[in-house]
Amino acid sequence: MKFAKYLFTGILFGIILTKAEVISWYRIYEMFSFQSFHMFGIIGSAVFFGVIITQSIKRFKIKSSSGEPIHIAPKDKGIARLLIGGTCFGLGWAMTGACPGPMFVLVGNGASVFLIVIASAMFGTFLYGVLRKYLPH
Repeated sequence: MKFAKYLFTGILFGIILTKAEVISWYRIYEMFSFQSFHMFGIIGSAVFFGVIITQSIKRFKIKSSSGEPIHIAPKDKGIARLLIGGTCFGLGWAMTGACPGPMFVLVGNGASVFLIVIASAMFGTFLYGVLRKYLPH
């Protein structure tokens, strides 16, 4: 029961992504071919609210649900890591038709082929851990 709130939040998140058509391959295709504002609007809203929430956490020293202070470490200004990471992320998204969050929602909606995508993403994460010391950070 300790993790029930996280399970409930995940289920709610999945329902919202499904109803907003964020998991629709067609909507993602429309975005990459610049035919529709639907996905850009959702992503833009997420970025906007992410900035607002992050700044609120920093300015008002908001604590986590367990009462611990939230520390947001400053990021490196290097551009190479952003270009390499963004390219890998974008290529994976374009090839699979899903970014990491919706991959799990798609499995929950019955698209079991995304278990292969999740396994591949986990392998890529493992590979990053092995190669991390050789990559620009």
